[in-house]
Amino acid sequence: MLSRRHLSVVTLLALAALAVPAHAATIQVVMENLVISPAEASAKVGDTIEWINKDVFAHTATARNGDFDLTIPPNKTVTSVLKKAGTVEYYCRFHPNMRAVLNIAP
Repeated sequence: MLSRRHLSVVTLLALAALAVPAHAATIQVVMENLVISPAEASAKVGDTIEWINKDVFAHTATARNGDFDLTIPPNKTVTSVLKKAGTVEYYCRFHPNMRAVLNIAP
């Protein structure tokens, strides 16, 4: 049987484990040969998106709902953190045929 002191320590450790937030993930979205890959990605609020442009010209990641509008220079990477949940359709303003979807969970 646990002593009262040991029980208190175990209880505090259990509560501390619950208070630690889950680590945010990093999701890579690659723009190459006028294609966004993956065309559909899943993420959570707080995750970071690495927008990787492997083309020799600039692209954008422009959300149709206005949540974000990033310019990614040629052969560069830009990062952003997801702020709210929802399904976000986005495209490249310079190349509107480049389209994709982010499914963002709370």
